[in-house]
Amino acid sequence: MAAYVELYMDQGSTFENTLTITDDVTNAAINIAGYSFSSQMRRSYYSVNATADIVCTISDANNGIVVMSLAAANTANIKAGRYLFDLESVNTLNNTSRILEGIITVTPGVTR
Repeated sequence: MAAYVELYMDQGSTFENTLTITDDVTNAAINIAGYSFSSQMRRSYYSVNATADIVCTISDANNGIVVMSLAAANTANIKAGRYLFDLESVNTLNNTSRILEGIITVTPGVTR
């Protein structure tokens, strides 16, 4: 089962969330070399189109570290409000797992 988190994204600012992928039993970091990750945010579970594809980058495969990010130019185009998101991984055996899910609250920006 995926972990649930609530994240905040400032409209017009660079968004970055760093996480460590760990084993559910031992809590040890998993080596994620050869894995791929993808993440999207949507207004609702039933939205046909994603509001944004969140960029997922492995920053340290040996220690299970993944960075989710969006550039300021992208967050500037997202309407303030609450969105759903998840993060999925595909491992070296081509098995897909949902790692993380939750809500991203986009807070409105003033400076343009």
